[in-house]
Amino acid sequence: MTDLAAAGSYQLGDDAVKRLGYGAMQLAGPGVFGPPKDPPAALAVLREAVASGVDHIDTSDFYGPHVTNKLIREALHPYPDDLMIVTKVGAVRGEDASWNPAIKPAELAQAVHDNLRNLGVDALDVVNFRIMGDGHGPSEGSIEAPFTALAELQRQGLIRHLGLSNATSTQVAQARGIAGVVCVQNQYNLAHREDDALVEELAAAGIAYVPFFPLGGFTPLQSSTLSQVATRLGATPMQVALAWLLHRAPNILLIPGTSSVDHLRQNLAPAELKLADDVLAELDAVGAEKA
Repeated sequence: MTDLAAAGSYQLGDDAVKRLGYGAMQLAGPGVFGPPKDPPAALAVLREAVASGVDHIDTSDFYGPHVTNKLIREALHPYPDDLMIVTKVGAVRGEDASWNPAIKPAELAQAVHDNLRNLGVDALDVVNFRIMGDGHGPSEGSIEAPFTALAELQRQGLIRHLGLSNATSTQVAQARGIAGVVCVQNQYNLAHREDDALVEELAAAGIAYVPFFPLGGFTPLQSSTLSQVATRLGATPMQVALAWLLHRAPNILLIPGTSSVDHLRQNLAPAELKLADDVLAELDAVGAEKA
């Protein structure tokens, strides 16, 4: 079994979590909509993750919708004391599987209560406000009203900590003027490096940076350099891409997702994969080529 502690830990809210966690999005059906094709397999992945030492699971009640949170509750409740479950609000799903903004105070309150009920908890560890933005990328715009509404739910004791997803540096600063921010979850990977400066900015502030699509998402990373490095190291290209992220900055927390126990084990193995300086320089060039 991989020693997840080998990759170190980083503060997330009240606790330090191991830097390799698990993202539950892929447990829902195709397009993150509807139930999983194999519910027992989904439960097995969650149980294997925790048994492997994962103490940080990322989810949302709009995955499914309501699917992944109910699976997490069925598989893991009552939760281990050290398990941090991070969820997100700010969207709802249409009957056609569309993703639609839901940022009015009443909509955010409903989302928080849905997460509480479906996860079976009295308070949510961390809630990320998902800014719908421009596709998968962030775009500027005030988040004062919705983030203030979430800060009020935090004051009521329903949320322990707040974060952001799909946010710009300006939005992070605006949110921090309203309430504490413990993490930012944006698209970032070996080839998608637009957030380089933000990663450093958050590290200086002691805020975790959690890349979504760390392996490219719906268009998996393709790079001859990545493949060549992986062959030399006796690893898969995806394992090397995850290891690069762990080396990139100490505040990066990974949440690669999968619906397969075997793939989960492959995703956790980079905790022990060390990359020499010359290899890191070689991989850094992949991002420069894509820029």
